[in-house]
Amino acid sequence: MQRIAIIGGTGMTGQCAVDHAIKRGLQVRLLYRDEATVPEKFKGKVELVKGNATNLDDVRNVLKGVEGVCIVLGTRNKVEPTIELSTGTQNVITAMKELGLNKVSACLSSFLFYDESKVPPVFHNINAEHKKMLETLKSSGFDYVAVLPPHIADEPSGEFQVKHDAAPEVRVISKFDLGKFLVDSLEQPEHYKSVCSICKKS
Repeated sequence: MQRIAIIGGTGMTGQCAVDHAIKRGLQVRLLYRDEATVPEKFKGKVELVKGNATNLDDVRNVLKGVEGVCIVLGTRNKVEPTIELSTGTQNVITAMKELGLNKVSACLSSFLFYDESKVPPVFHNINAEHKKMLETLKSSGFDYVAVLPPHIADEPSGEFQVKHDAAPEVRVISKFDLGKFLVDSLEQPEHYKSVCSICKKS
């Protein structure tokens, strides 16, 4: 794989995914809404495509010519009801089908491993969006990797562990390790069609 698209690459985890992809020598196409949110370090190193994940035409534009897609959509700590994440994910899947793509990773949340009654009420809206995203990935038929992290920490990279269909043992993961896995898992068949937890090694 030489060329990937990253949807949500200007957020905290998304930037780490972009950084890792660049270090690996991959060509990156980055969808962005506002140039003010694009880090200077990316300019000249990635192909910037202006648009919004909620617009199917914009998603088509950024996916043209790539071999894999990372979905790292977030709400920047907003917890109000939204359909932006699930709409963006559906648009990615639709565009992938049209363009003949098959490999996609997506960042969701480890709250999906738990009974909804145990999810703090403040996160109910975002959890509902992540649930829709997961259902969209599972029904796509693609080699998807659904990544369900616990608390994403702004701390240095370290050793981490990945499990399938099981909640993380440790309730934290470095944003750098999460970004790395989102990119690398696109070429790791052992994770295809899987729901993965990721966390620091205990």
